[in-house]
Amino acid sequence: MPKAALATRRGGRDARRTLRTERKDTMLPSLKHGLPYTEPMNREEIEKIHNASMAILEEVGVDFRDPVALEDWRTIGADVDGERVRLDRGLIMELISSIPSKITLHARNPEHTVPLGDGRSIFVPMTGAPFIRDLEDNRRWGSLEDLNNFHKLSHMAPALHSTAHVICEPMDVAVGHRHLWITYSSMVHSDKTFMGMSTSGENAEDVMEMVKILFGADYVDSHPVVTANINGNSPLVWDETMLGAMRAFTRHNQPVLCSPFVLGGANTPASTVPAVAQLNAEALSALAYTQVVRKGAPAIYGHYLSTVSMASGAPMAGTPEISLMNFMIGQMARFYDVPWRTSNTLGGAKTFDAQAGYESATTLMAACLAGANYIWHSAGWNEGGLHCSTAKFVVDAEQCAMAYRMMEGLRWDDFDEALAAVRDVGPGGHYLGHPHTQSNFQRAFFMPKLLDNNSIEQWEAAGAVETTGRALDFAKQQLNQYERPALDPAVDEALRNYIARREGEIPDYAA
Repeated sequence: MPKAALATRRGGRDARRTLRTERKDTMLPSLKHGLPYTEPMNREEIEKIHNASMAILEEVGVDFRDPVALEDWRTIGADVDGERVRLDRGLIMELISSIPSKITLHARNPEHTVPLGDGRSIFVPMTGAPFIRDLEDNRRWGSLEDLNNFHKLSHMAPALHSTAHVICEPMDVAVGHRHLWITYSSMVHSDKTFMGMSTSGENAEDVMEMVKILFGADYVDSHPVVTANINGNSPLVWDETMLGAMRAFTRHNQPVLCSPFVLGGANTPASTVPAVAQLNAEALSALAYTQVVRKGAPAIYGHYLSTVSMASGAPMAGTPEISLMNFMIGQMARFYDVPWRTSNTLGGAKTFDAQAGYESATTLMAACLAGANYIWHSAGWNEGGLHCSTAKFVVDAEQCAMAYRMMEGLRWDDFDEALAAVRDVGPGGHYLGHPHTQSNFQRAFFMPKLLDNNSIEQWEAAGAVETTGRALDFAKQQLNQYERPALDPAVDEALRNYIARREGEIPDYAA
């Protein structure tokens, strides 16, 4: 081979190696779905679920265990009997009709602002774990430093569009003060969008005050910048704590996830289709109430889905029925033209093992194919949410990137160029050195960093490191390379001053 040609070939190989190994932390845009949704119900069956849910709301009713909410319902003419509220279908449909079908979540870095709903989706990491599996894969209580690290890893993961909030509980911070430091960590370690703590109405108000410091009060009132989850107590109960938090966010025009907490067979009927009819009624009652609080405020149809083992009573993840419920709920949310949230990469495994992989893959594919818009718990979830695994966190984030690529759908933009390459190469040739391959290899096929596809000889020569070990090495490397996004020092000081003031006002033991 001529020296010039050899140099060119080596130069191309070196360039490709550089492209493969350089850091790429650029966040992907929100996912625009390019594949059909999985929709098991026909129009008649959708109407059947709708009518069953309306009958539950009209005839059984929902308990709103909150005096403010009860008075709000009375004011607009709902049937209120004690804590029981019965809602006419006409009233429900009128109220939810003012919920926007699309939400734009504004990040402090405009490049990380993301639309969701109307065919667009975002991935959000897990939250709520009291324990973690750390950088050495030891299971222990979480700390504020661990939470900071998870927010840093979220910031660096291209397919994660948010830092969420309490990915792991900072057990070294007083309970009454945790929501302040959790919110601060979400805000300063990333410039992506984030979630707000909704553990009480007072805590939610603190979050909103910090959000106003970060963005400005006028901006917040007209721009969604933070989300909050509001869990229902299935069957058919919304409590004072959650409703108080809902009002704090909704009054400020910030979207809430109205999420019945489903343990299929325990707090719903022990059958998939009727369980969705109950869940749908619960979600609609909360969605409607957001519009009583502030007409036109953004809101998200939410839920947490689990089925219960009829043998042991333990909650299960990754079961076929959960996937079927996701498919059905996606259809119902689109029927009402509201964005919807589901949970992702869930599992009950105690370590990052095959069970964790199978369960997570099942929920990931179902969430994507169902068309969920706010795909929560997308990284780290294990042991039924009791611990966040650092190794699983980074692998899950990469799996989300792979699912993102699949859900984008087919690319036709290089079709003619690629067919021309077939003519150039002809029978018996290869495409590795062809100009089309040289220009297209980076985007042609997803190349995961954390899954090993080398031969067993290559794997053994490299130390025979399994997935958990590779993932932990990658997480350590990411944290070593992390660069904190710039924040106006005056804003940072104002946030810290607010935290210091509130710490002096809130008892350590407050909820």
